[in-house]
Amino acid sequence: MVTFKFDCLSCMYNVNDIFETIQGEGTFTGIPAIFVRLQGCPVGCPWCDTKQTWNTLPSDERDFSTVVAKTDYSQLWTKVDTQKILEHLQANYTAKHVVITGGEPCIFDLQPLIYMLEAAGYRCQIETSGTYHVSVTDNTWVTVSPKINMRGKLPVLNTVLIRANEIKYTVGTVTDIEKLDRLLKGVNLRPDAEIALQPISQKSRTTALCIETCIKRNWRLSIQVHKYLDIT
Repeated sequence: MVTFKFDCLSCMYNVNDIFETIQGEGTFTGIPAIFVRLQGCPVGCPWCDTKQTWNTLPSDERDFSTVVAKTDYSQLWTKVDTQKILEHLQANYTAKHVVITGGEPCIFDLQPLIYMLEAAGYRCQIETSGTYHVSVTDNTWVTVSPKINMRGKLPVLNTVLIRANEIKYTVGTVTDIEKLDRLLKGVNLRPDAEIALQPISQKSRTTALCIETCIKRNWRLSIQVHKYLDIT
């Protein structure tokens, strides 16, 4: 029997969607994964492709079965405890890699959920903007996609960058790379931290810029494989 540091059953999360697919970005590209998409994000990225997760309106709240049965992107969300999430994953999916994303997942304390998932044999990854404290387990793979000078005016936290296993940064122009350089200057990243550049919108000129920079700096290219394959 696994003993937890807290009562995981009493911890609730606002869930927008749960689905199984192939991880299309970053270090785990190509790995079968279950995505747990949480509701709520104050960051305000203009190119965000999950704007349906920004607002947590009471009028959009539904029961769990309605939300997990969704077949399209919508603002519908549900409040659910860790046990129900785990039971749903075990009953419906085969992947053992769980990506907790959003929205901005770190507006929640993710430790209760991740402790329970890890105890059940899952490997967990989170994807965060770096603007909120990261509350996860030591084994959690933390992907930070730094959101610099977004509409929400939230600073990227050095403590989150230091915890990151992977810095996955969206690039449109050379200016974006310069912003990343300024952000990381003087930050004591983990020795094994990956830095990956991700071209915005698969534009050929931007992709070429990212490839050139990755080769020059021995960084990684993240090309959003799922968009090329036209899958979720």
